[in-house]
Amino acid sequence: MAADSVPSLVQSVDWLTIAPPTITAVVGLVVLVADLFVEERRKPLLGAVAIAGLIAAMASLLPLRKGDRSTFCLTDGTEACSYTADHFTLAIQFLVLGGALLTAVLSLTDTRKDLPAGEFWFLLLSSAAGAALLPASRDLATLVVALEVASLPAFALVGLRRGDRLSSEAALKFFLSSVTATAVTLLGVSFVYAATGTLHLTQVAAGLENVPGQLDTLAKAGVALTLVGFAFKTAAVPFHFWVPDTYVGAPLPVAGYLSVVGKAVGFTGLILVTVIAFPAYADIWGPALAVLAALTMTAGNVAALRQSPTRAWSAVRLLAWSSVGQAGYLLVPIAAAAYSSDDQIGATVAYALMYAVVNLGAFAVAALVARNHPQNRIEDYRGLYAARPAAALAMGFFLLCLAGLPPGIIGLFAKVTVFSSAVDAGLGWLAVVMGVNVVIALYYYLQWTALLFRAPHGAVSGAEAEPVRRRTPAPVTVAIALTAVGGVVLSGYPQLVLRFAADTLF
Repeated sequence: MAADSVPSLVQSVDWLTIAPPTITAVVGLVVLVADLFVEERRKPLLGAVAIAGLIAAMASLLPLRKGDRSTFCLTDGTEACSYTADHFTLAIQFLVLGGALLTAVLSLTDTRKDLPAGEFWFLLLSSAAGAALLPASRDLATLVVALEVASLPAFALVGLRRGDRLSSEAALKFFLSSVTATAVTLLGVSFVYAATGTLHLTQVAAGLENVPGQLDTLAKAGVALTLVGFAFKTAAVPFHFWVPDTYVGAPLPVAGYLSVVGKAVGFTGLILVTVIAFPAYADIWGPALAVLAALTMTAGNVAALRQSPTRAWSAVRLLAWSSVGQAGYLLVPIAAAAYSSDDQIGATVAYALMYAVVNLGAFAVAALVARNHPQNRIEDYRGLYAARPAAALAMGFFLLCLAGLPPGIIGLFAKVTVFSSAVDAGLGWLAVVMGVNVVIALYYYLQWTALLFRAPHGAVSGAEAEPVRRRTPAPVTVAIALTAVGGVVLSGYPQLVLRFAADTLF
């Protein structure tokens, strides 16, 4: 064979295409090394470097806005690539990097007193780099690696408060559940590879169309196990048991990060494997995800409804169970894609963008309240308007957005979009279940909102006397302000996020 007829094995690297996760990872390494040489009194500079790195990573999305770039492609003429920066990728990268940026701003105060600065910023940036890599992954190997790069630093972030029993317990539960999910996912991926002989998602889809009869059972088992692994990551029922204890034990900024970026990672992986790799088995994963969506939203909302206002950490637990319920809503359009088309995926992206803004805002207010009330009971929010009017108004707005009520118009539009995806796909029963759950959620969201504006009192039954109010740290104020402004802008112009999400189709 002539030398010029042999296909080249050398792959070119488009550095601009991979800039968002690369910048994030490089800045994380810079922070880790700099921590060895920076004096203790100058440690806050590490936070500034981390925030600057995340802003630079977000800015690197602008040259990619056409969504037509790929790299690490096969040289055999199949046009299969391992990294693709399409509109879906850019939308999720914007979400995860924006969520990481807000988490970093909210964490500035904690890293000055409670958390080791160098380790925290390195772990946060490492997790964000993996989360930014995952939506661009177009082969199963890169997908699993990105998933673990996003997840492994998160274990340490949860347990970073040394000597805190709750933090250590939360990290252990999170670690065990995630390791189990990874093992199941890897087993499923290996079965899919054995049945198709390839790892690239588009080639897997073609291979599953023509699986030999003797390998059909193996392929179906691989598809099922892969979906189960990602269901762990999304906190879908019955794989949700780790969520409330993990959120309670983690630092509040980290809990907010897990509720937004952690979920985005799981849902992104689920979308990629179902819509791109496994369309041939839509008759399997479609009904399964529809049932999971119904169970998840019901279990999350019912558990949130049962939270006692005077129980320690009940506010964080309610947000945790609420996030489980919201995960059920996010699953609806993915299930609907099995019955109609991948056009439904835009509804999940739109809902995820809305949820990211308002949920991080709610955790920011919770971090503010925790400065005076370390046990963060729902009852501790009574009369917040009298003490901190701006924070109370922001919290009320965030809760109304999550409930889908005016003036939280973006929450209403996002829920209607998800509801419409179920109806358009012929999943009327799932739309009814969602409607019932929205009504259930209204009760505990409105109950908490009303508490913000009630008359305050000095002591609560079973609680300590009202402590002296502390000054609000500037980073917390900035985080609340950014999320509140984002929510107001999106509520005033909801077409912005809906149109943006509509452009994320593959």
